Amino acid sequence: MKKYVSTLFSLFAFVAVLSAQNQQITVEKVYSGEFMTEGLDALRSMKNGKQYTVLNTDYATGSSSLDKYDYTTLKKVETLLDSKSLPAIDRFSDYEFSANESQLLLATELESIYRHSTLGIYYVYDLKSKNLVKISEEKIQEPALSPDGKKVAYVKENNLYIFEIASKKTEQITTDGEKNKIINGITDWVYEEEFAFVRAFAWNANGEKIAFLKFDESNVPEFSMDMYGQGLYPTQEVFKYPKAGEDNAVVSLHMLDVSSKEISKVDLGDAYYIPRIKWMNSPNYLSVQTLNRHQNDLKLHSVNAKNNQVSLLLEDKDDAYVDVTNNLTFLADDSFIWTSEKDGYNHIYLYDQDGKLMNQITKGPWEVTRYYGYDQNEDRIYYQSTENGSINRGVYSVDSSGGNKKALATEEGTNSAAFSADFTYFINTYSNSTTPPVYTLHKAINGKKIKEIKNNKALLEKLKSYELSPREYSTISINGNDLNMYMIKPKDFDPSKKYPLLMYQYSGPGSQSVSNSWLGYRDFWHQQLASEGYIIACVDGRGTGFKGADFKKTTYLNLVKYETEDQIAAAKELSKLPYIDESRTGIWGWSFGGHMATNSLLKGNDVFETAIAVAPVTTWRFYDTVYTERFMRTPQENPAGYDENSPLNYPELLKGNFLLIHGSGDDNVHAQHSMRMAEALIQANKQFDWAIYPDKNHGIYGGNTRIHLFNKMTNYLNENLRDLKGASYESEEQPEMQKQIKG
Repeated sequence: MKKYVSTLFSLFAFVAVLSAQNQQITVEKVYSGEFMTEGLDALRSMKNGKQYTVLNTDYATGSSSLDKYDYTTLKKVETLLDSKSLPAIDRFSDYEFSANESQLLLATELESIYRHSTLGIYYVYDLKSKNLVKISEEKIQEPALSPDGKKVAYVKENNLYIFEIASKKTEQITTDGEKNKIINGITDWVYEEEFAFVRAFAWNANGEKIAFLKFDESNVPEFSMDMYGQGLYPTQEVFKYPKAGEDNAVVSLHMLDVSSKEISKVDLGDAYYIPRIKWMNSPNYLSVQTLNRHQNDLKLHSVNAKNNQVSLLLEDKDDAYVDVTNNLTFLADDSFIWTSEKDGYNHIYLYDQDGKLMNQITKGPWEVTRYYGYDQNEDRIYYQSTENGSINRGVYSVDSSGGNKKALATEEGTNSAAFSADFTYFINTYSNSTTPPVYTLHKAINGKKIKEIKNNKALLEKLKSYELSPREYSTISINGNDLNMYMIKPKDFDPSKKYPLLMYQYSGPGSQSVSNSWLGYRDFWHQQLASEGYIIACVDGRGTGFKGADFKKTTYLNLVKYETEDQIAAAKELSKLPYIDESRTGIWGWSFGGHMATNSLLKGNDVFETAIAVAPVTTWRFYDTVYTERFMRTPQENPAGYDENSPLNYPELLKGNFLLIHGSGDDNVHAQHSMRMAEALIQANKQFDWAIYPDKNHGIYGGNTRIHLFNKMTNYLNENLRDLKGASYESEEQPEMQKQIKG
């Protein structure tokens, strides 16, 4: 009897261990944070390059502290400020140092406006005197300390103000600001979304001048959204949104003399967009970047702040378009570093003060993916690139002549560096598809690793008890191109069986979905689907990034045409594999990817049986000017490019199962896209499924929203793709077709 009980206990223990090793990933676990990686708190290097600061929050008490750490020991040196010592502030959620690091600009009560913009209550704190000064009783935007730390410029209700800290006096600089009409010192919706900046003013080096942009939105059409909320009546959000071919805001550059308060307008000629302004090291010169409406002629100007005289430093032209970046760096003598795709790949260039090319610093059939900065003392330029493969990222340095290149962090996978202010150290974040982020401290001069900071091994241990399948990276030959691809197979994959195929993609210009990096939320959902019997594939088609300008710009004037052709062709090629059931092929995507999923199902109705489109564009006529016209020009110039690839114009092609999803409060890709798609399908008498998430924006999140959304998508796929022909079944074909996929 004892032997029987012992055996039974051992059997139960074995079953328990076996069960623990085969836990299934679920949407609930993914979006509860079960698989979140442990990261480093956002750190900012002190000017001495030896220490850094971190904003720490005590969630138990609700307080926050700003702490200083040492790079070499990674230990806390001191607490610079604790909100518990500030009677006026329970906690602060952001901070910025003054130029000499003697003061702090503290942000509290922040509330989001759009993707990058916020409103908040701000204070200035003096680290020596411990004096705390509130800048405004009302919420303001984008405050910036003057170089001498005596004043703060900010925007309130579309007007520019200056606050004097010692006297606590505020002076209103502009008076014509008006909602949905005139904006001073911050950007309009389309600049914020597409040029990715909000603060549109800047102090010069001595604080005597402020350059700022003015946006006249008077002729920009308005867009309105009903917000349903919890009240008896909905409210309405009304904002200026320039759709392709419509009027943009008229943007102009102005110069404020701080002492006299005189404002003068700078004549930039026929400039249509002003996507960047940046002061040089000399307080007398401002750099200004301008673009024509087609965005294929980027000019860098120098403006003399004494007389507003404008001179051209350089011009970057392209047959398609020129990307705007944040890489412009002025050296001590105001010679400058610039990045460009003019030789076919994104590389780094050095120019003198007058805009004369001195040297192309990096060269080769690979892309500089991030420019980190220049160490003038060592004459070293630091950057990230695809030199170790287009799906990988490495960190390198090179001198300004282009010589003495050093590989600092190049292990296969994704390396990303955060440098100290004086380029003594960098913290490298490394991951690949099987390794969650590992944080290590390195010497910048040679890349030598000093110590490991954090490694996420606890997450790896946790994941051992779950069903996880590796990404299998390869390339696939489609339409004359070797396209990057990954595939995820079920853990118990049997090549003698057939499986449904679900393709995922984004496909937008310059994007990348096939990367050798750690998993995100959607990747874990793909793992859940793989454990339920799907094969997942992702192919980066023509138009995606990091394989040269020609590959990226192939889709110019015909967005989603060639991208759709590549996804359809890839699905056909993958269906030749003996373990893929060609009668159960699906595709899904979000935003641009939602447009692609819709197009692929309609134009590839003999290939795809099911598609899910989340927050899709359905016609580029409905999307904003800056993004759309960069790749398509205007609808007036290119009507065929807009209409021949819009699913609104061929709903009758729908044969399969289609799930359409949108947030009603999407300020980016408006719900109008899905509403018009639904109406087109209804009038074509085509059945489809759809879901609207009330008041949710383009990200469709909040509360249980993501859990509900991804469970809905899971159920839809199970009903219409996985179980279309029951469970996977044995294949009579031989696995030789695998040779179609290039490794």
